[in-house]
Amino acid sequence: MTELSWGQWDWPLTLSQPERAFLEMLDELPSNESFHQADMIMQGAVNFSPRRLQKLLGDCDSIKVKRLFFFFADRHRHAWLNRLDKDVIDFGKGKRMLVKGGRFDPVYSITVPEDMYADQ
Repeated sequence: MTELSWGQWDWPLTLSQPERAFLEMLDELPSNESFHQADMIMQGAVNFSPRRLQKLLGDCDSIKVKRLFFFFADRHRHAWLNRLDKDVIDFGKGKRMLVKGGRFDPVYSITVPEDMYADQ
């Protein structure tokens, strides 16, 4: 988290770092955010910090968020992905259906929209 002064009275404005903001966005899928939006943001996430991500993912309680994060990260194959230790991340057990009529991803046991596989 970062705090900035904002406005003519220098009100404190608390902002999430990019890595945390992305995880927060994934928590809103699929009800308030779209898979396409998350995919486009991950595509441009070349400067994510692996150290910060490792800590955030380790502290994250949402199985859905962790599985989605690695689903999108694997999809875009960023260089920082190799520096994350998946073995210490709790991915939970069981399947998660995030969208009806989607495609099941066997690696992360989540159902995602079919179009996430269109260009692979």
